[in-house]
Amino acid sequence: MSNAAVGLPVGRGLLYLIVAGAAWGTAGAAASLVYRASDLGPVALSFWRCAAGLALLLAARLLTPRARTARSEPLGRRASRAGVTGLALAVFQTAYFAAVDSTGLAVATVVTLGAGPVLIALGARLTLGERLGRGGIVAVAGALTGLGVLVLGGGEATVRPWGVLLAVVSAAGYSLMTLLTRRWGRDGGADAASTSVSAFAVTSLCLLPFALAEGLVPHAADLGRVLWLLAYIAAVPTALAYGLYFAGAAVVRSATVSVIMLLEPVGAAVLAVLLLGERLTAATLAGTLLMLGAVAGLSVAEARDARDARDAGDAGAEEPVPAV
Repeated sequence: MSNAAVGLPVGRGLLYLIVAGAAWGTAGAAASLVYRASDLGPVALSFWRCAAGLALLLAARLLTPRARTARSEPLGRRASRAGVTGLALAVFQTAYFAAVDSTGLAVATVVTLGAGPVLIALGARLTLGERLGRGGIVAVAGALTGLGVLVLGGGEATVRPWGVLLAVVSAAGYSLMTLLTRRWGRDGGADAASTSVSAFAVTSLCLLPFALAEGLVPHAADLGRVLWLLAYIAAVPTALAYGLYFAGAAVVRSATVSVIMLLEPVGAAVLAVLLLGERLTAATLAGTLLMLGAVAGLSVAEARDARDARDAGDAGAEEPVPAV
């Protein structure tokens, strides 16, 4: 995770994103268990998630030898990158939690994760020149349909305009974070470990005053269990998942990234059935299959395009240079 993301093969980047999306899907179930066992609020939970994740990432950097990158950046550019990424991450997480509180989990999830691929596809086309293609458009449409069926299939949803607006703000923060990571990766200056550490540092500072106002210290009958759950949230769906996310998002097309990360609600639905005793409905199954199909289709197309581009580059390099 300490190597510059620009040197990461696309196939490995796709694998990193798939693992990150699956890991993100476990965060909701773990957070639900924290809420049931303690009085910790969503902003305080988000702060502890980022702060503890930051501590784990810093420890990993100290214990792992870092490879030298071929290109060093000025301090001011690294600081601005850290600030923008951290603020985008803070907006993404905090606005989403607020949307859940305002309009409910189902609507907040559909709007946030549904608007994300659309905003990212438009942003990538306008700022990065990345074309989605007809097959990509079909895959994104299938993924969004699957998301709606999966989350809203039960028919119990309350739509409140303020909550929807907060969810769109959350999607905008997520989209900005994804597009900037991709842009910096193409420019050759994205280091996954540095990006993760700096983003969590800024996000933790942004969330701290709001977490203090909400109540920073959890109170619970079984505090040990709550601490173990917080440790898991910090380690797996935070430090590990975001490290993999920033590495993969630097080398994979932005629209593909946004669709792969829709594995989060799929993972959450699977955990709800296996661990929380929820019933497997036809909507859950249909939505899961639609989204998995879209993820698989875009992943195969991404890997094929990367292979074709690499083969074309190799062929060009092997052409004889004409004598002048």
